[in-house]
This record gives sequence, C-alpha cells and structure tokens, in this order.
Amino acid sequence: MDGPASVEGSGRIGDVTPRTVASAFRVAAIAEAFSWVGLLIGMFVKYVPETSEIGVKIFGPIHGGIFLAYVLITLLAARVLRWSPGTTVLALAASIPPLVTVWFERWATRTGRLPARDVVPTT
Repeated sequence: MDGPASVEGSGRIGDVTPRTVASAFRVAAIAEAFSWVGLLIGMFVKYVPETSEIGVKIFGPIHGGIFLAYVLITLLAARVLRWSPGTTVLALAASIPPLVTVWFERWATRTGRLPARDVVPTT
C-alpha cells in the first residue's frame, strides 16, 4: 500500500503512530536540510577564501548525526506508513543532494504518503 496514510492501514509499531512518525520525519527532514546549509557554508569558507576550517569542524559532525537520524526515521516511517520500496528509496535518496529532504517531505504530504499536519483553528 502506498496511498494515503491512515491509522487503520498503518504498520503501527508499539506506541509509534502514523502521526508521531510523520512529525518526527518532518523535523528530521528540515533539520537535515539546515545542517546541509551549515556544512555547505563551512565548506565554502574552507575551500574558496581558504580562511578557516571551523565551519566544517562544527557542521560536519552535526550534519552526520542528523543524516543518520533522518535515515533511521525514514526506515521507521516506511514501515509504519507502509511506503512502497520506491517511495522508501526516494526518501533515502533525498538525503544526498542538499535540501531535497524538504522537497520530499512536501511531496509525500501532498500525495498522502505522510499524514497531513493538523490545522490549528484561528479564532
């Protein structure tokens, strides 16, 4: 099943609900993109003006940790939300080019592969 995510059709694991895993996935996707930006800025400073390696030393390990978290959360989401192998590979591949995890998150929400965020009423 690779259509809209629902609680009834999910591969729920213990207390991990589709909503919980979707929220974790969104946070990881955005964090992975921001850490990419930090690492790219650090690499620019290191290799273009050749002034400092501090950006790479700081953002390299941060990006590596967030990347691993994204991969693990993606595999969990794939199981709980019953993504097809193609969707799962696309989600994993999205972590390689900079900022593509955000595109994947939006695409997955738009196509029903991630449960939609709750709309907060404005009153």
